[in-house]
Amino acid sequence: MLYTREIIQKIWDAQGYGNLAVWADGTTATIAPGETPEKGGKAPLAIFKPIPLVAGFSMLDFATHNTALLDHIETTIREAGGEIERD
Repeated sequence: MLYTREIIQKIWDAQGYGNLAVWADGTTATIAPGETPEKGGKAPLAIFKPIPLVAGFSMLDFATHNTALLDHIETTIREAGGEIERD
């Protein structure tokens, strides 16, 4: 199961290192921009670009409690066919 705030924290941590790929089984990986990774022959559900999503927040807590950001993450995952829960 994927959890929204956990993904936001991982996006936050990926800032300056690359993008965050998220798979349906809950695994994530920081990847280079433009990279199209696979795990077990499966592409990720989503690849999030950290800077546009979380760089505007001065603290992680602000990002993890921002309704618009939470909704964006959940919508992206659900539209890709994944299941996500707000934790």
